[in-house]
Amino acid sequence: MQGINFAAIDAAPLQEDPFDFLVVPGCLDASALATINQDYPPIERPGNLSLDDVSFGAGFQAFLDQLQGPELAEHLGRKFGVDLSECPVTTTVRKFCEPSDGNIHTDHPSKIITVLMYFNEQWSENSGQLRMLRSATDIEDFAAEVPPQGGTLLAFRRTDVSYHGHKRFVGERRMVQMNYLRATRLALWKQQLDRLGTRTMKKALRVFGN
Repeated sequence: MQGINFAAIDAAPLQEDPFDFLVVPGCLDASALATINQDYPPIERPGNLSLDDVSFGAGFQAFLDQLQGPELAEHLGRKFGVDLSECPVTTTVRKFCEPSDGNIHTDHPSKIITVLMYFNEQWSENSGQLRMLRSATDIEDFAAEVPPQGGTLLAFRRTDVSYHGHKRFVGERRMVQMNYLRATRLALWKQQLDRLGTRTMKKALRVFGN
């Protein structure tokens, strides 16, 4: 399995409107995507789940090792102009979307860079495509729309205006999310909450926002 295409990340342009983000189609080749999907966690419910709460095969683990490893941190750090080498990370996996997903938000301030990798081998839906938005109120005012096509990597810098969301979609939408976090007490606490599972995390973090 070839795994993550770091050269494609280096070649992709950093977009700055309305905030810094990077879209890398084909960041996983077809062979790697097939291997990861073969060993993907057999999830039966919606929500972002902690890796500790799911089981998966060797191909998926090999992908996680690359995703969470120093090489990706180096390439993304160079692209965004930030040192990610000492940042704690938190990683969750999803298989299904529910009607409550996709609300416009900016991500929690403990996050520095959010990384999303998609695994659906085909995507023909107009809904469920993540939009980089210019406001907190208008899902139609977007600078870019990213289909969750398998092998696509999306990374963005968290700011107070990094609004993103998608139109409602219910169904299978395979995705891994990894966040590089600030090394603060709250960030480390959030990392521990991620290990408790999505439902607990959502309830606990609701007081802080997304």
